Amino acid sequence: MSKPVVLIAEELSPATIEALGPDFDVRVVDGTDRPALLEAVHSANAILVRSATQVDAEVLAAAPNLKVIARAGVGLDNVDIKGATAAGVMVVNAPTSNIISAAELTCGHILSLARHIPAAHAALAEGKWKRSAYTGTELYEKTIGIIGLGRIGALIAARMQSFGTKVVAYDPYVTSARAQQLGVQLLSLDELIETADFITIHMPKTPETTGMIGKAQLAAMKPTAYVINVARGGLIDEDALYEALTNNVIAGAGLDVFVSEPPTGSPLLGLPNVITTPHLGASTDEAQEKAGISVAKSVRLALSGELVPDAVNVAGGVIDPYVRPAIPLVEKLGQVFSGLAHTSPLTSVDIEVRGEITQFDTSVLKLAALKGIFTNVVSESVSYVNAPLLAEQRGIEVRELREEESPEYRTMLTIRGALSDGTQVSVSGTLAGIKQVEKVVEINGYEVDVPIDDHLIVMQYIDRPGIVAVYGKEFGDAKINIAGMQIARQNLGGKALSVLTVDSPVPASLLEKVRVAIDADVMLEVDITD
Repeated sequence: MSKPVVLIAEELSPATIEALGPDFDVRVVDGTDRPALLEAVHSANAILVRSATQVDAEVLAAAPNLKVIARAGVGLDNVDIKGATAAGVMVVNAPTSNIISAAELTCGHILSLARHIPAAHAALAEGKWKRSAYTGTELYEKTIGIIGLGRIGALIAARMQSFGTKVVAYDPYVTSARAQQLGVQLLSLDELIETADFITIHMPKTPETTGMIGKAQLAAMKPTAYVINVARGGLIDEDALYEALTNNVIAGAGLDVFVSEPPTGSPLLGLPNVITTPHLGASTDEAQEKAGISVAKSVRLALSGELVPDAVNVAGGVIDPYVRPAIPLVEKLGQVFSGLAHTSPLTSVDIEVRGEITQFDTSVLKLAALKGIFTNVVSESVSYVNAPLLAEQRGIEVRELREEESPEYRTMLTIRGALSDGTQVSVSGTLAGIKQVEKVVEINGYEVDVPIDDHLIVMQYIDRPGIVAVYGKEFGDAKINIAGMQIARQNLGGKALSVLTVDSPVPASLLEKVRVAIDADVMLEVDITD
C-alpha cells in the first residue's frame, strides 16, 4: 500500500521532517514556482507551507486528493480557508508557536525605547561618543499599559513585572478575577492611555480596532510616554502617530508591523524617536521550529482521521452530516453575541441546542460557538480546540445544554451569556428550509427573522414614530444600502429592536451619528467573518 503524500512547499526546520516520521512519502517543491506547485500538488494528500506559497482556488482545483493544508505559523492570509472548507480540506496552523517570541520582542522594544539602544549603537558605530545624548529612563516603578490581555499580553505582564513595574490593562473580555490572578489592574481604555508610561497593543485587527490609537488617544497620553505595536499593522493610525512624534506629543514609538509591508517610503522610518523592526514577531529559530513540529503533528492526526487540535475549520472531521450545516451558523451567532456582550466582561456562556439535531453528537457546536465569540476579540488565532482554553483563561464558565423539544423550529441554537455587571445577552438562530438558510431568530428576548449576512446592524431604542425614517435617511445619505430589515418589540411604547443587513461596512462615525439621532441604548455593527 502506498504511503500518503506530504508536500513541503517551503523550507521548514529538519525537526518538521522528523516529526512527520517514516509513514509518509515526503516530497519537496518550491511553492513560489507556480507551474511546479500545480503539478506537484496533484498527488498530494497534505501540503505544508509558510507565508510565500499561495494556496488558492487554482491550487485546490489541482489537488483532488488533498486532505489537509498546514501553515507553519500563525497567519493564514495565503490560504483560501473558505475554498478549502468547501472542498472538504482541513486547514491547520500553529497558533501558539510564536507567542513567546512576540512577547519577548515587545519587551525588547520597551527596553530599547527606554534606553535608546539602537540610536546609541548607531552613533557609536559611527565613532561618536555621545553619552549625554542618550540618557534614558528606568522601567522601575513605571506603568506598563497592555491593550489586549490575551496569551501574549499575559506573557508581557509577567515579564515586565520582574522590572518592578506596575502593569495595567484594557480588555473588555477579561474578568477582574483573571486580571487579579495575573497581578494586573484593569482600566478603561481612556484611563490606561492617560496613566501608562509605555503602552503596548495586542488586539486583533477588525473594523472596530483599526486605528483605535488615533489622534485623540495620542493626545491624551503623557508627553513622556511611548507606544509599541508588535501585533497588527493599522491598530495605530500611522498618520496621527507621525504627527504626534514630530510635535513631541509623545516621546517615541516601537513598531514591528505596518499598514503596508514593507513600509517603503513611510515617514515614520526616518524619525529619531522611532524604533522599527521588519515584522520579526515570529522570527526566531525556536518559533519556526515549534511551528513546523506543531503542524507536522497536526498532519499526522488529520491523515489518520483523528481530532486535530489546531484545525481552523472542521472539514474532514468526524462530524455527522446533519450537524455540519449548523457549525457555521453557531459560529456566526457567536460573533453577533460577542458584539452584544462588549459592554462588560463575560462571566458565563450557555450554548443551548434544541430540536431534531439533539439526536446527534453536537459537541462541536460548543467549540464553534466559542470560536465565533473570540474570533474578533483576541489577538491570537482562534481554533475549535483553543477556544475553550481562551474561555478558561478568562474565567468564563461554559456549558452545553440540550433539549429535544423545539416548538417553533426543527433546530434552534441559542448562545446565552451573563456579564459581570449583572446583565444577560442572548442570540438565537436556525437553519430554514431546504436550502438551510442561516437566520437570526432572537436577540435579547426580541423575536426576529433575519437571514445572516456579512454586515449586520443591531439597534435598540424607545419605540416611537419616525425612527425608521431617521436612520433610513442617515444610511441613505451615506450611500449605505439596506438589504434587509426587521423590527421587533415586546410591548407598545417600550423598547424596540431593529436588525438590518447592509451591503457594505458602516463607518463608526456614522453609527455614532445614528445612535445620537435615535437615542439608541444599543447600537452595533457585526461584520461576519467566514
